[in-house]
Amino acid sequence: MWEDLFGLRFDPDTAVLVAAGIAFVVVAVSVLWRLARHVITIVHEAGHALVAVLSGRRLASIRLHSDTSGLTVTKGRPYGPGMVLTGFAGYVAPSLLGLGFAALLGADQVTALLVACLVLLVGVLLWVRNVYGVFSVLVTGAVLVGVAWWAKGEVQVAFAHVITWFLLLGGLRSVFELQGKRRRGRARDSDADQLARITGAPGLFWVTCFVLVDVGCLVLATAWLLA
Repeated sequence: MWEDLFGLRFDPDTAVLVAAGIAFVVVAVSVLWRLARHVITIVHEAGHALVAVLSGRRLASIRLHSDTSGLTVTKGRPYGPGMVLTGFAGYVAPSLLGLGFAALLGADQVTALLVACLVLLVGVLLWVRNVYGVFSVLVTGAVLVGVAWWAKGEVQVAFAHVITWFLLLGGLRSVFELQGKRRRGRARDSDADQLARITGAPGLFWVTCFVLVDVGCLVLATAWLLA
């Protein structure tokens, strides 16, 4: 199709760059971002939930809202390493997952990537406790199942690359949005500010840590995908 439209040979490196361009447009264009950001929220809350369980906390519920915000409730001590790790996980989860997906794509494991997406969605669905959250996860899952079951192999590969780039770029944009809200005084209970209250380190320190992790994932994933 690429050759028919543009008369150019479509090589793998071009495919990766086209996928990156599509993901960039989705993240950069506000109308598209408002819809797609729900996926980032799902991964964000999944990150909180997974790290909470791994650090010994008890997961109580996940809620996803129509304004793309979310809330993961865990039970345990309101301080300590487990709480810090749980609070830190959300804003780095999309980029870390994108990095993992880049590694899978580098090993030509597209099926494993799609299965990982499905497992994540099922895991979140089991703990979602509001109607919109269930709806959001089911719609995302329907798109994923449609691609995995009915799309051709080439489409699945392209879809996997777009997902990977979207997680890497979208995770970074969500951190910049967080800092923008903090500057306007509209995020007093954000993850960064909760971490500040727990540890004594300022919220800006935690936002900077989020950015450094997300940028590091983007740089490393780019090197892998374009290798």
